[in-house]
Amino acid sequence: MDKDPQPVKKENVFINDVNERKSEKMKRTLLIVTVCVVAVMMCLSLTACGGSDAYVIYSDNAFAPFEFLDEETNEYVGIDMELLAAIAEDQGFEYEVLNEGFDASMGAVQSGQADAMIAGMTITEERAETFDFSEGYFEDGQILVAPEGSDITSWEDLSGKKLAVKSGTMGADYATANKDTYGYTLEVYEDSPTMYTAVSNGADAACVEDYNVICWAIEQGEVKLVTVGDIVNPAYYGFAVKKGENAELLEMFNAGLANIKASGQYDEILAKYGYGE
Repeated sequence: MDKDPQPVKKENVFINDVNERKSEKMKRTLLIVTVCVVAVMMCLSLTACGGSDAYVIYSDNAFAPFEFLDEETNEYVGIDMELLAAIAEDQGFEYEVLNEGFDASMGAVQSGQADAMIAGMTITEERAETFDFSEGYFEDGQILVAPEGSDITSWEDLSGKKLAVKSGTMGADYATANKDTYGYTLEVYEDSPTMYTAVSNGADAACVEDYNVICWAIEQGEVKLVTVGDIVNPAYYGFAVKKGENAELLEMFNAGLANIKASGQYDEILAKYGYGE
């Protein structure tokens, strides 16, 4: 004989109802928190690059006289920094500069982390495959550099020796292309000062550097080095954006550059660092 069904206790029904309401409340709270977190992350992402009124522009951090740290003010100064400031003022755009190094600057532009870069970057056909460049704003080339009193008088003297280069630069490209011809091996460094030190202390026989950059260091008494031979790869530096992007910024840079040249401000900036057209 079947047993009579047992009545459900009222307190159990009450407890289950409370638990269900708590569960629904927790779900709603979790949803709200998730939405807020996503919104904050989106805002941060937009603000970092292209989502605010200020452009994010990367640069080198040790490439005097184009960009270098002024130890008195703890701010980055140099030809690139002053040209950019003058052009931005002329064109009325805001920007933020992050001096993170040459390789880091190229990577930031290519990944979309930066809107542009200005870092003594030579305009080349190979780089033009991944970057769009402004009109050239300064012409330079590379040169062989050796310690004072060295027996290095030409590229041929590098046979069996170590040659220092800076990562990602035209000097590194030239040295790589000619290492079998002259019989040297390469040592790669992340910045110019470290490269200079390696040559000065005898770790490497010589290095390759942009002519005006090493001449500045020599004239400032920062290094005991000398230039060797003639300039190679003469070409212009350019302001760069990721290929196909930030066309408006590139147009403003070109327009501003033309204006400050016409006004004489460009020559004034270069004259501060000992250069002229």
